[in-house]
Amino acid sequence: MEKRGLSASEARKRLQQYGLNEIREVSRTTIVKILLRQIRNNFIVYLLLGAVFISFFVGKDITAYTILFVIVMVIGVGFIQEYKADKAIKALKKMIFPVSIVIRDGKERDVPSLELVPGDIIILRSGEKVPADCLVLEEKDLVVNESILTGEAKEIRKEAMQSRKKTTEQNVLYMGSFIADGKCVAEVQHTGMNTRFGNIAKMISTAEKELPLQKKVNAVAKYMAIVALAVSILTGLLMVLQADSLTPAFLVSVLILIIALSVSAFPEGLPVVLITALAFGARRMAKQNAIVNRMSIIQTLGETTVICSDKTGTITKGEMTVRNVVVGGENISVSGIGYTSNGDFTLGNRLMKASAHPLLSQLLKAVVLCNDARIERTGENHFFRGIGTPTEVALLILAAKAGIFKDDLKFTRLEEIPFSSERKMMSVLCSLGKKRIVFVKGAPEMVLEKCSSVQKLSGVVPLSAREKQQLLAQNQQMTSRALRTLAIATKERVSSQKDLDEELVFLGFVGMEDPPREAVKDAIAQCRAAGISVKMITGDNKETALAIASEINLHGKVMEGKELERLTESQLRKVISNISIFARVQPEHKLRIVKALKSLGEIVTMTGDGVNDAPALKEAHIGVAMGKAGTDVSREAADLILKDDNFNTIVSAIKEGRTIYRNIRKFVTYQLSCNLTELAILFFGVLLASVLGWQIPLLLALQILFINLVTDNLPAITLGLNPPSTDVMNETPRKGTELLSRNVFLLLFFTSGISAALILAVFYISFNIFGNEIDVARTTALVSLILLQIASAFNFRSFRKCFFSRSLFTNKYLFFASLISLAATFLILYTPLNQIFETVPLLVVDWILAGSAGLILIIVFDVLKMINNRMRFFDFWK
Repeated sequence: MEKRGLSASEARKRLQQYGLNEIREVSRTTIVKILLRQIRNNFIVYLLLGAVFISFFVGKDITAYTILFVIVMVIGVGFIQEYKADKAIKALKKMIFPVSIVIRDGKERDVPSLELVPGDIIILRSGEKVPADCLVLEEKDLVVNESILTGEAKEIRKEAMQSRKKTTEQNVLYMGSFIADGKCVAEVQHTGMNTRFGNIAKMISTAEKELPLQKKVNAVAKYMAIVALAVSILTGLLMVLQADSLTPAFLVSVLILIIALSVSAFPEGLPVVLITALAFGARRMAKQNAIVNRMSIIQTLGETTVICSDKTGTITKGEMTVRNVVVGGENISVSGIGYTSNGDFTLGNRLMKASAHPLLSQLLKAVVLCNDARIERTGENHFFRGIGTPTEVALLILAAKAGIFKDDLKFTRLEEIPFSSERKMMSVLCSLGKKRIVFVKGAPEMVLEKCSSVQKLSGVVPLSAREKQQLLAQNQQMTSRALRTLAIATKERVSSQKDLDEELVFLGFVGMEDPPREAVKDAIAQCRAAGISVKMITGDNKETALAIASEINLHGKVMEGKELERLTESQLRKVISNISIFARVQPEHKLRIVKALKSLGEIVTMTGDGVNDAPALKEAHIGVAMGKAGTDVSREAADLILKDDNFNTIVSAIKEGRTIYRNIRKFVTYQLSCNLTELAILFFGVLLASVLGWQIPLLLALQILFINLVTDNLPAITLGLNPPSTDVMNETPRKGTELLSRNVFLLLFFTSGISAALILAVFYISFNIFGNEIDVARTTALVSLILLQIASAFNFRSFRKCFFSRSLFTNKYLFFASLISLAATFLILYTPLNQIFETVPLLVVDWILAGSAGLILIIVFDVLKMINNRMRFFDFWK
């Protein structure tokens, strides 16, 4: 048939008719939008603008320009952090859409798979993913892997349709599957959500999950803002009531102070710091191959109690690997997983060299020559890319471990009888030098039926019926261990093609499987130590699932899908905690499993790679999709994407999730303690002024704004970048942990209370005892507050470990942020900027007095930490 395909104009019409059914990347937020959002949503900006107008109105131009600079800094810092976070998120989520070869106007064209329409004629080759549901028009040796839909790594033979009225499953290619071998020309029937692939996707809710982290932070900021405004106004009223005369200049200064104090105590930095911490954590997780799709789920990730993992491609490699070779009556074990030539041959407990074993060497050459697949080096040492069926690629990798490659063998293939479902064998006749040799591989029972003799170390001997039964029993023993077996045979002296696979000489068996990833066993042990249970959910049979579970030390009861169907929801809830392995399950079964676990109060993380996993990924608290083998639908449904498809990365992600949430709690507690400290200093300073003869306010408006800009936000941001604790995975998960629990509130009020008392004491000593001028006392109190907040930030690095037991560089970001704060403080003391901020240079004795407050705070906290570590009065993670 002539394959001109659709015309370009007809394709465009159909594209408009059917629409783009794939999920598109969200357009990048523009710089202008972020700037406008910073100005529109930042209540602080409006307060400061009011202070600017008032300052200009009363002739305080320097104050007005300084506050304008503060406004620019507030907007600038917020913009930079949000822009970076936005850019990081988009970079992490960005996906590369595939391209399909389409025949349009009689020519082959590369077209984005998103733009395929029904009626398009596409060309598919080995290794390519099927971009739509298609009918096969022409094919050559077409074999398809539909594990992405079924969960089973089996190749399916497909054939060209004979008539449109009589199409069968063998004539249809489904979107999401891939061509394991051969090539074809196919006609697109359905695209996007109209495919079988998409029908499963329709089971996924498009609604965003309700995750409380952002709400918690916003609620904290809201309540703190109310407190800040109330205390600021009350402080201003007290100043007015205590004033001897109410001049306009005094009233303006009081108003500006109220605004400055409100700005300083208002935790406007919390959302920005939260975004920064989450974005940094997401980048750190990305370096460990975990891409966060929705950053707001990080809290829930750290609370995970159950991981439901798909077996194929997640716990296992998704790459067939030969594990055993039986030759000459000897059972030889083969190490190494996946498509890598790293691996050893072991006989008993003794390593052996394959080339030194004549029968093994002969068998390896046979599996290379009776093979249509190819392997190519990836550029990474010892790693290969397979082109062809997974079974044949596994055989080539087996030979590569012995240093045997097809390119090194000088042969010519003379005849071939391809594999078919009837024969269940593949036979080839090759010319090697002057010899003409037949090599056969296939189902053991079919190959043994064609064998009349067997190759042994002593030579070729007749194969008796009894020995044939023994070989079949040996094969059965291998299959009981969930190994997929092939028999290999050979013979010389062929007279015609008719006897190509008759009177064969049996060489041996190879047993292969889709093996567990090397790190999975350790990852499951870590999960067990962290109080997280693992449940393996697979479409494979019970025996295969049990064999894999045994290899990775996953223990527990097994349930098959048909058993699950017979249980009611209440019955399932009663038994599900004891089930570790679910076999022969369907997508709806996975949904029931996740829902049952959630109903028991478990925090469920579901991992998977295929479309069949997507509904459960969306239903779970945390859905984890595979980046390499996963589908667009499963990745969109997921909250987390694994770039390396490695189960071990899940554990790293949970560890990072726990760390990020701890850091969020640290910086929220730290920043609120700083805000409350500043409120307490100004408020109680006004109350004590008449008793102690102090001039109010203790700190001026611009000084408060300086503290807010330099020492509040910078250390808070860096606390969000704290590295993980070594014991973070040694604790059981905390479900429903509040951001500010009762114990954290106690810590917050204790910190702000003792900090305010220390600053008031420093002011009292400087002004009342040392007899310094008000400017000196005020500057000393300002410097003391800055040093104290830096010390407090170092205290908050850990709620358990003492300051003096940790290096200053444990959090290098905090160290350098502290240096910046100190440098800025020196600038406003020892440069002409001191005229703007109304500070004075301090003497050494004043610095000693100022620094003593921070030192006392560090000592008090270290003592309390040591007592609490022994007595366990408070658990700040509860």
